Amino acid sequence: MLGEYPIKGRRAAEIAADVERAVADGALKPGEPLPPMRELAVRLGVNPNTVAAAYRTLRERGVIETAGRRGSRVRPRPATTGREYIGVDVPEGVRDLSNGNPDPALLPALAPAFAAAAAQSDREPVLYGDAPVEPELERQARAVLSADGVPDGPLAVCSGSLDAIERVLAAHLKPGDTVAVEDPGWGSLLDLVPALGLRTAPVGVDDDGPLPDDVRAALAAGARAVIVTDRAQNPTGAAVSAARARALRSVLREHPETLLIEDDHGHAIVDLPLHPLAGVTRHWALVRSAAKAYGPDLRLAVLTGDDVTLDRVRGRQRLGPGWVSRITQRAVARLWAEGAVDVPAVARAYGSRRDALIGALAERGVRAHGRSGLNVWIPVPDETGAVARLLQTGWAVAPGARFRMGAAPGVRVTVSTLPESEAGPLAQAIASALGAGGVGRPV
Repeated sequence: MLGEYPIKGRRAAEIAADVERAVADGALKPGEPLPPMRELAVRLGVNPNTVAAAYRTLRERGVIETAGRRGSRVRPRPATTGREYIGVDVPEGVRDLSNGNPDPALLPALAPAFAAAAAQSDREPVLYGDAPVEPELERQARAVLSADGVPDGPLAVCSGSLDAIERVLAAHLKPGDTVAVEDPGWGSLLDLVPALGLRTAPVGVDDDGPLPDDVRAALAAGARAVIVTDRAQNPTGAAVSAARARALRSVLREHPETLLIEDDHGHAIVDLPLHPLAGVTRHWALVRSAAKAYGPDLRLAVLTGDDVTLDRVRGRQRLGPGWVSRITQRAVARLWAEGAVDVPAVARAYGSRRDALIGALAERGVRAHGRSGLNVWIPVPDETGAVARLLQTGWAVAPGARFRMGAAPGVRVTVSTLPESEAGPLAQAIASALGAGGVGRPV
């Protein structure tokens, strides 16, 4: 058992840390069983309660899982490894379409906005105790959110979407609670939830967003929260339509105590309207990141929600980082005010690249999904084989294992830098990699 790995430690914290290091180093593999608690206690010469506490810590950190009489084992994708490591090594000369990044050519220049923000900070320095949110950023964010139909609520600024989502989950849930998440869905989020000691309930996705029946089943089974990507869903490109939003609101009304989190990271890179679900449940939050339209390194997202949720988030934020740099906030506010991103033009650029690839694939009998955003999702019968064969022909795509739990296999192609002239050759390579008649399955 355990490949003879000798778990060490006398205290619960030491045992947990030793197992966590072994998982991170690869000495304990995903899916590998851990010894029964009493057996390990005898081996280490400690009280069984000490081992039980160590295992509990490891579960809460997302390192192991317990399945009743089958005992405890390392999670298939433990939080200590992370889904970002489920990928491909891109050799020199291979076209990299696996990274999920926006097109740098479509990002605005940041130097003028930051120079102006720094000059303002020289005149009006931000000191301890000052407001954590830049007034001009808050004014602009509120106006746009209101125009999109998002209910009025307090506002906070976080260090990106994942930071905001983590803070909202921590504000309401405790280890062991279940969160309904999209499957396939954002790999970083699928890592985060178990890392917080929470359980995941997969919810299927089609081009119009999460499937209402799956959401209803997850909530009926006890899920306390649901996370929905409004537009530019990663990896499928799904966008919540008006009809789907009505159906999801109807489901949520049946469970008014559900914590609803909406991720609108596609704002400013899509031309589809937002159909928010917020306001149906007692506790809700909606987060908008500046990463895709203005640059990932800004690390800035605007968060709004109900009074209780935002009060908890802001209170905990005060005890940690305090605030997101007001210089960065001032720079982003200036970028917004000056219209630094031509949203219709950016949306058209990404849309034409998605459409070109999806169309070229359809001509070759391969079905794909990509209603919005930067990515195209292609169901495949064998991810490993498809990724390997594409690498051999000069194309690197992301394996679907990074983004799914129980969903059918697929690969994700980031089309943000894919010119339409390359759509045909790539589609041909994909069709060849899948083989004759190798059409994917539904998402």
